[in-house]
Amino acid sequence: MFVNKATGEIKEQEVFMGDFPMMTERGTFIINGTERVVVSQLVRSPGVYFSRDIDKTTDKDIYLAKVVPSRGAWLEFDVDKKDTVGVRIDRKRRQNVTILLKALGWSEEEILELFDGAESIKFTLEKDHVHTPEEALEDIYRKLRPGEPPTAESARTLLENLFFNPKRYDLAKVGRYKVNKKLEPADGVMLAQLKARAKELDELANPDRKGWEQPRFRVFAELQKDERGERGPSYKGILTYEDIVRTVVYLVRLHAGVEGYEPDDIDHFGNRRVRAVGELIQNQIRIGLSRMERVVKERMTTQDVEAITPQTLINIRPVVAAIKEFFGTSQLSQFMDQTNPLAGLTHKRRLSALGPGGLSRERAGFEVRDVHPSHYGRMCPIETPEGPNIGLIGSLSTYGRINEYGFIETPYRRVVNGRVTDKIDYLSADEEDKHVIAQANEPIGPDGRFLNPTVLVRRKGGEVDSVPPEEVDYMDVSPKQLISVAASLIPFLEHDDANRALMGANMQRQAVPLLRAEAPLVGTGVEFRAAVDAGDVVLAEEAGVVEEVSADRIVVRERSGELRTYELEKFRRSNQGTCLNQRPIVREGDKVAKGQVIADGPSTESGELALGRNLIVAYMPWEGHNYEDAIVISERLVKEDILTSIHIEEHEVDARDTKLGPEEITRDIPNVSEEILKDLDERGIVRIGAEVHPGDYLVGKVTPKGETELTPEERLLRAIFGEKAREVRDTSLKVPHGESGKVIGVRVFSREDGDELPPGVNQLVRVYVAQKRKISDGDKLAGRHGNQGVIAKILPEEDMPFLPDGTPVDIILNPLGVPSRMNLGQILEAHLGWAAMVGFTKDGQEHEGPVYVASPVFDGAREHEILEALRSARPNRDGQRLVNEVGKAILFDGRTGEPYEEPITVGVAYILKLLHLVDDKIHARSTGPYSMITQQPLGGKAQFGGQRFGEMEVWALEAYGAAYALQELLTIKSDDVLGRVKVYEAIVKGENIPEPGIPESFKVLIKEMQSLCLNVEVRSAEGEEIELRETDEDVFRAAEELGIDLSRREPAGADFE
Repeated sequence: MFVNKATGEIKEQEVFMGDFPMMTERGTFIINGTERVVVSQLVRSPGVYFSRDIDKTTDKDIYLAKVVPSRGAWLEFDVDKKDTVGVRIDRKRRQNVTILLKALGWSEEEILELFDGAESIKFTLEKDHVHTPEEALEDIYRKLRPGEPPTAESARTLLENLFFNPKRYDLAKVGRYKVNKKLEPADGVMLAQLKARAKELDELANPDRKGWEQPRFRVFAELQKDERGERGPSYKGILTYEDIVRTVVYLVRLHAGVEGYEPDDIDHFGNRRVRAVGELIQNQIRIGLSRMERVVKERMTTQDVEAITPQTLINIRPVVAAIKEFFGTSQLSQFMDQTNPLAGLTHKRRLSALGPGGLSRERAGFEVRDVHPSHYGRMCPIETPEGPNIGLIGSLSTYGRINEYGFIETPYRRVVNGRVTDKIDYLSADEEDKHVIAQANEPIGPDGRFLNPTVLVRRKGGEVDSVPPEEVDYMDVSPKQLISVAASLIPFLEHDDANRALMGANMQRQAVPLLRAEAPLVGTGVEFRAAVDAGDVVLAEEAGVVEEVSADRIVVRERSGELRTYELEKFRRSNQGTCLNQRPIVREGDKVAKGQVIADGPSTESGELALGRNLIVAYMPWEGHNYEDAIVISERLVKEDILTSIHIEEHEVDARDTKLGPEEITRDIPNVSEEILKDLDERGIVRIGAEVHPGDYLVGKVTPKGETELTPEERLLRAIFGEKAREVRDTSLKVPHGESGKVIGVRVFSREDGDELPPGVNQLVRVYVAQKRKISDGDKLAGRHGNQGVIAKILPEEDMPFLPDGTPVDIILNPLGVPSRMNLGQILEAHLGWAAMVGFTKDGQEHEGPVYVASPVFDGAREHEILEALRSARPNRDGQRLVNEVGKAILFDGRTGEPYEEPITVGVAYILKLLHLVDDKIHARSTGPYSMITQQPLGGKAQFGGQRFGEMEVWALEAYGAAYALQELLTIKSDDVLGRVKVYEAIVKGENIPEPGIPESFKVLIKEMQSLCLNVEVRSAEGEEIELRETDEDVFRAAEELGIDLSRREPAGADFE
């Protein structure tokens, strides 16, 4: 709406404000066709902070105070080694704080009265040389704007704009809350003084004193009407004079050592808050709108008033650009990790201290990364990446939630007079410090009273103490309260070393969804909740009866009589190339309840998270094949597809307009036989269901070639037939090296059909190729306890060690991987897993195997319970107890049939297959692309590069005196351009390999020296100058004869796999 104030004319129009990404119900965004997650950011909360430093020269304590706004200039105060109080405005030079106070209208006597004649203030006043508010203002202006002529007027405006202008300065709701909380008035005396002072100042603020019209000085008692800092009449996003005074008073008293005044801990979770998606996007929109505002103001001044309409004024570009930039390039907008449901769930619960307005990896010290007592129940102490980001990226704890101010809260059960109630309070880290808290597994009787005469509790700062039950205020709600979802899926976590638990939590996120998911025999009880909350399973929205079930849909008749159809996802590619597939687990005629799981997703079984398979494991060395964490597995896992997964690759090609004409997607490709094109349809696109191998055509495409000089014969033909032989080259999409599979989907987008395509693109084809990957040597496997390894050998089933009844084990792990790593959870899991597989007796009740058991974290099965389960484990059908009561079995060598000398630990472990698959890593090259300048092969699999033969490798060959091998490696196998063509020629013609020539890097070196004005000449032994240029013609002649393409095209950009 545009209102012309002069004429009162109103013009109203609807203005399109651009496209904004909407969040999906899974909490993700779809940007440019890929699913992304916006990670929450951990930042320092706005507010006022006090800290203590030590002066290096005098060893005296120096106290600092900072007022940190949400946006705006910083205000810093300090007491230095000479006991004077200083202030720095907006990071500029330090000056005495009394100058600022005088500038705000206090006299020296009033200042002394305000601070009860504190020593440091007296010292400061002695050093202070200004007397009137005007002089003080000018003095501040000199420091802030050196080199400009100071006037009291401009100084007042500057100060006004810095701290008292809502457009330029905002503490935000949370900042005001923190300031009010920290600076509670120390005593009534000061309040009374401030009240009287406020009245005087209001009288002083007469209209003659420009810039100070509004009475800005409000007494704390009024501010405190709503002590939670709510935006009432009392909410002030700007600073008040009194905030400044109270900050200085606190600092002075802190310096004087008054009781009850203490510095803040910057890493405490009461001082760090979470910026979630909404706030991050809000900040981007604010930036966009402020840029748009500038444009609007500019256009209003330049355009004719009559012609102005809202449409002509508003340019939406800045807003759209700000949003696009945030989602596309921000550090916090990340490509979603979709390897399995847990990976996605954890990604959305991530807390990052990096990103704009946060820390940077290089500058973050040890303190920020360390575990802090206030993390308890808020951020997981275990799950964090290894490497440079350790401690900067964390994961929200299981029960943590974020309050209105962005602080993380965690729930506690209230304890009243020594009795635990069912009332739950969510406490932030600040509030928690005031209370005495008991742990979750403290025994309590049926009436809710503690059974022990003294209770183990936590106090402020994580201190542990024993107190009588009456002194306890709260109790934890659950033992797994302090850890994240991924860590709470590790059974017997309490028996694992933290470093290994960290790896276990991180590696579960890399587990590939298998062909047949299998829930763990030994779980923790969190599996169901994790799978449902990850959102990859299908839940019934209302109760009803299943009418119809097929592989891709479920129809339920609800109580109201209406039919609801649930469409299932079939074989969709995830961001990581794993397979997202849902399958129904209900039958026709089944009754379903609201919220019941009716279809499993990837890595789920019956609605439970199932990342791996239960395998029979033996802890023993085997012929050195499982040395250094290598793994020996049985061929059964290959044959029966136990660790087989489906991977889907997406291949894309587009037809663009080029300078020489449009590219064309077609089946008609020059010089290609019909046999090669047999799987392409009439459009030139591969048919669905075709088996493809490296180098096969997926989409035929031709690109126009430039005009070439015609030979006389061609000119004659052209003259006779008048038709130019089509000048095109083959730029078809082929299956890359090392990839194969079945085509499962093709999507064609074209400009003609009205699809939105980038400028210059006429058609876009995407082909999806799926492959079944069986487990093979070189693949990485892991348990849930950080016990990872690579498969070194796949043994025939008959060669595997076997149990007395002939059952071969599935996997052999090296026992040396356990003691030094201190992850004993894997052993306890194996023992309990065995008992769960064969069945056992508990509390006089027999359970037939397989039994699914849960051992919750920090509250799981005790050692004696596991021993009991092993003792009562059911014998096999021959009545044999295969594993003794300490979990060991007599194993027999599969090759000889002889028993091994010692009993061996045999159990059932839950093993995951990780995304680090050998098929994605193995790589070979004969010839391929070369780097433009050095003419050396590129590096890496993505560029189809060669193996680097570096400095140290050269030393190794030099040490052996292998001169000819070395010369060959450094010339014809690398950058001797002529030599490598000649070698190819010799191999093709069956001749001897010629002598190496001059490497290209030598020519580059000479050119570099010539650029430094050093005229280097190359001479032969006889002293004749060698011309380095003539070799090029030989190269192209030989290449042409052999039909080698020497156009030194480097890949346009590294393809990211």
